[in-house]
Amino acid sequence: MKLVSYLREGHDQLGILVDGYLFDMETLHPDLPGNMNMFLQYWEDSYPVAQIGERMVKEGRIPQEKGFPIDQAYILAPVPFPASCRDGYAFRQHVEAARRNRNAPMIPEFDQYPIFYFTNHTSIQGPGDIICMPDHLEKLDFELEVAIVICKTGRNIRAEEADEYIGGLMIMNDMSARRLQMEEMLLNLGPAKGKDFSTVIGPWLVTTDELEPLEIPARQGHTGKCWNLSMECHVNGIPVSKGNVGDMDWTFAEIIERCSYGVTLHPGDVIGSGTVGTGCFLELNGTGKLNNPDYPEQWLKEGDVVDLEINGLGVLSNTIVAEPTEYSILALKKTNTT
Repeated sequence: MKLVSYLREGHDQLGILVDGYLFDMETLHPDLPGNMNMFLQYWEDSYPVAQIGERMVKEGRIPQEKGFPIDQAYILAPVPFPASCRDGYAFRQHVEAARRNRNAPMIPEFDQYPIFYFTNHTSIQGPGDIICMPDHLEKLDFELEVAIVICKTGRNIRAEEADEYIGGLMIMNDMSARRLQMEEMLLNLGPAKGKDFSTVIGPWLVTTDELEPLEIPARQGHTGKCWNLSMECHVNGIPVSKGNVGDMDWTFAEIIERCSYGVTLHPGDVIGSGTVGTGCFLELNGTGKLNNPDYPEQWLKEGDVVDLEINGLGVLSNTIVAEPTEYSILALKKTNTT
């Protein structure tokens, strides 16, 4: 099932997508919650009812005229108001390449436990414009990722049981202002301002039952589901990155286990995978310069269109838009005058 959040009369509305048409939850059944947050809160009751409604649409028992074309809707992030947003570090290929590119050895702790950071859950957005301040446009980067949403409350969740807490998968673009990120992380804290302005998810949430035919075993020694889903990024129609969700070394189940240690996870918590190998300009530029010192760096700029595509999850499209201001926090840096 593809769950879509969109704007209707100033409020977020939840529907399902079938053959290019959106059907409101109230059309499927009058007792279904009308927005994603409530749907996730009552997932175990609501989801089976929504499945029956989807089946009725596909069988023609709910006619197509009860829905409307998705291109007539203003699409929001699938989870417009997440309870929190964490991002993992699951792809060894990306971590290894990024460290190699700055002459750092591969950190052995990567293979011992999964890690994550908290990002700004109030800056979650869906398809459309990404509004950037001048400092964001200093080495602005995309990050090609996949994300999950938690669909039931849990604490100290073991990896062997954690897949039951996954409501579905969606594309994530963990936007990064690299100049800000690089400067603030010199102080061994962050990322903060380099990440907190925009995290993009969408265009819809695909439930795990729909992805069952694409399930593959986790890497040796790991626990949990994984999926054979090809990943691509195009900038202005030009392919720049390619990977696969199946390349995750740490599974979402293992990341959930660590996230929930001594902490309660709630419906609506979003968790990203971290960047796939080759999944950002920072890595691509570093690899290019390692092989050729004259390699021209590429970063996102105003007007660029970024399309992330994951097989089975759709295409997440955003346009980079500059805020009409010259205000810069980089320009406010103090200097030592003694």
